[in-house]
Amino acid sequence: MLRGLTTTSFFADDLDAAAAWYTELLGIEPYFKVPGGYIEFRIGDYEHEFGIVKSDYAPHDVHSGPAGAITYWAVDDLRATLDRLAELGATPHDEPKVRGDGYITASVVDPFGNVLGVMENAHYFDVLGKRP
Repeated sequence: MLRGLTTTSFFADDLDAAAAWYTELLGIEPYFKVPGGYIEFRIGDYEHEFGIVKSDYAPHDVHSGPAGAITYWAVDDLRATLDRLAELGATPHDEPKVRGDGYITASVVDPFGNVLGVMENAHYFDVLGKRP
């Protein structure tokens, strides 16, 4: 049974560059580091774990195209988020799509080949008890 998001792992050849890029995007430093192998951030309202693993440890080929599953992260303003991601060097993967009333998804590929999903999600804000 799936109970909730725990850790989403991305992969990068250059862990230091990935740490710098995501620190810039998120506005926080990783809280946990394994030198040369792994970094982890706690982000969002529920401090979800977002880890970046050195590509050498990936269980699959991360160099043949975008890697991994798409995890969608709730955002307040999808367009502003996509613009910020583009400023930081992310490229479009899946353009915004309305998935129902109050649900819009999109995704980008980060500079390290990972797919990053973002979503305006009415349910997420209902759970929080507030809307942006």
